[in-house]
Amino acid sequence: MSAIIEAQGIQFTVYGAPVPQGSKRALGKNIVEMQSVRLRTWRQDIAGQAREAMEGASPYLEPVDVRMMFFLSRPQAHFGTGRNSERLKPSAPIAPKVKPDLDKLVRAALDAMTGIVFKDDSQVVSMTVSKLYAQDQFHPGLMVGVMELAPH
Repeated sequence: MSAIIEAQGIQFTVYGAPVPQGSKRALGKNIVEMQSVRLRTWRQDIAGQAREAMEGASPYLEPVDVRMMFFLSRPQAHFGTGRNSERLKPSAPIAPKVKPDLDKLVRAALDAMTGIVFKDDSQVVSMTVSKLYAQDQFHPGLMVGVMELAPH
């Protein structure tokens, strides 16, 4: 049995240092999500770019496939010194294996897109995500692609 899937989607880029979603903490009998000003601003930036990409359309109601690439700034220690200050050291890692955690970056981005790109993040049925270092044509930020998967 096969089904033909009709897909429509959007793509957008958000510039700036990606910020992870804070952890939840128990304060007495209440569970509180810890948020920083940076997180609030980052989520507003994502929401703004998502609204622009949706061009006034309603949020998707069908299942969605999400693709996200987070670009982090490289630490200065990855570069040489003096006349080699623009060159990566041979020992510099290819991808960041440091904080922020990828799952917390994803959570912040999905929460920012909820109600704008899709009605609820439970609609996400597949996802491809990467955490990379920004360099060359890629600046710190986030590239997003969302495809709505609708039966035809």
